[in-house]
Amino acid sequence: MANLRDIAYKVRSKNAGPFWLTVDIFCGSEAAFEQITMGLSTERVARTFGVESATIKRFEIPSLNVVKFSLPRPAIQGAINDRDMHGASWAALLSEVSLN
Repeated sequence: MANLRDIAYKVRSKNAGPFWLTVDIFCGSEAAFEQITMGLSTERVARTFGVESATIKRFEIPSLNVVKFSLPRPAIQGAINDRDMHGASWAALLSEVSLN
């Protein structure tokens, strides 16, 4: 099985406001987009991030070969217990996930 980082062109995460994070998967091709959309379930993403799958919003954008996940931040941006002020480290976690 291949990891997401081996198939995707780029995986990036960032803030989507002080209460949300977003993870963008740039697939690079139609074939990679299909492989990623079929092999990466929202439930798998939820397990990776330790959240309920119902809290994750999934967006598939075939015209751009992009898959996007948005989820609530575990701590409000800038709060004393916020460990990633810019939301940048979440991409590294997801890029290690094996696709089915």
